[in-house]
Amino acid sequence: MRTAVAALVVLAALVVPREPLGVLRLPVEGLLGVALLLLLPARAVRPAATAAGVALGAVAVVAALDAGFRAVLARPFDPLLDATSVGAGVEFVAGSSGTAAAVAAVAGVVVAALALVVGVTLSVRHLARLAVAHRRGAARAVAVLTPVWLACALLGAPVASAGAALLVRDHAVQVGDGLADAEAFAAELAADPFRDTGGLLDALAGKDVVVAFVESYGRDALEPVGPHLAAGTAGLDAAGYASRSGFLTSPVVGGNSWLAHATFLSGVRVHDQRRYAALVGSDRMTLTSAFGDAGWRTVGVMPGTTREWPEAAFYGYDTVQDHAALAYRGPDHGWATVPDQYTLAAFQRAERAGPHAPLMAEIALVSSHAPWAYVPPVLDWATLGDGSVYHDVPPGPAEYAGSIAYSLDSVVSWVQAYGDDDLVLLLLGDHQPSAAVTGVGETADVPISVVTRDAAVLGRIASWGWTPGLRPDPAAPVWPMEAFRDRFLAAFTG
Repeated sequence: MRTAVAALVVLAALVVPREPLGVLRLPVEGLLGVALLLLLPARAVRPAATAAGVALGAVAVVAALDAGFRAVLARPFDPLLDATSVGAGVEFVAGSSGTAAAVAAVAGVVVAALALVVGVTLSVRHLARLAVAHRRGAARAVAVLTPVWLACALLGAPVASAGAALLVRDHAVQVGDGLADAEAFAAELAADPFRDTGGLLDALAGKDVVVAFVESYGRDALEPVGPHLAAGTAGLDAAGYASRSGFLTSPVVGGNSWLAHATFLSGVRVHDQRRYAALVGSDRMTLTSAFGDAGWRTVGVMPGTTREWPEAAFYGYDTVQDHAALAYRGPDHGWATVPDQYTLAAFQRAERAGPHAPLMAEIALVSSHAPWAYVPPVLDWATLGDGSVYHDVPPGPAEYAGSIAYSLDSVVSWVQAYGDDDLVLLLLGDHQPSAAVTGVGETADVPISVVTRDAAVLGRIASWGWTPGLRPDPAAPVWPMEAFRDRFLAAFTG
């Protein structure tokens, strides 16, 4: 029994990283490992088997991380970069479920990883002892099975497996590609076609330009929230607004929203933390800094930011309204605790309630962030106050589509209540939700809409071919998110 369990553990560790165990597999790494053990002197077998077991256990841990990252973020685990995201993940769990849950989650992951490495190592050692104890039989098995593996590999039969070796190769290539990308990205940052352009954004003189990111608002949300988009379009039309919508392809899926924000504002693709660090350490012009240099007051509204945010200086904000500055006194429902309508109300009070200089604001709307712990209805704006009213407001159903609908309804209601002839709103998603919501293989597209009363503004983007209304046609133009900055600057300059 022990031998059967050990064989199954080792087989799974060798095969599962790239192929399922649904059919019989013959892993070439196992054949090579047995052959090498048979060539070693007896005293070297145990330490060699231990080292091989630890290495294979580490491969199994990386394979498990790959599976998790693909399920949530639609990409494999990056050994170099994703270690820096551990803190953000722990912070999210703590904010959503409490400190005890975060500690338990970290402890569970560490224990599971150690147990996997130990279990694989003990299994390899047990099988190594058996192979050495039965050298003749083991040698014959290797001699027979090796040509079988070669024949299956040449014929393309799924029996021939090299899952563990391919996983190691893929991650080695991933690391090498990442290092090579650093040099290419530095050149991309330096090549800014608008760096020395005069008169930037002069066609928007006097306008308040608000960029509102709706968390996890992706193409997949359009069908379930379609009635809300239709009602929102009709309401805006009745108030004298017009809107045009298209699609952008986000660099990320399922999370890492800050990379999407960075891509949109900087005009370069920022799909990992290495690129993000290089970007915020550069002098790249962002949409925010372009508006600031052209005379606009620039504001970042970040309800999910609960600690110092040094990157704000790079983006070019004159001020940042973070969680503390928003002065929310409502109930704490976890990480995305500030309802989007309150965020918009606090921004309105602080920046647009009275006479003000032209304003450019980026607003992160986070009520649609998983796990959707609190989705209230849209309230009368006069009742919001400091948010205490939410203590008496029961949440709606905690689900993805409802949270997106709430965010969109809040924005439309804000425009109807506080918009004017000088408002230009860019409303967009940051990324698609995780594959648990969309299913595997969906696009990374997010909707984007321009809302304004000024026909001249829409005239400037007529060539974009975007769909009238808040809901883009499925065949509407799709641009990479990094293309938007330059297209926008070109449209409104000169």
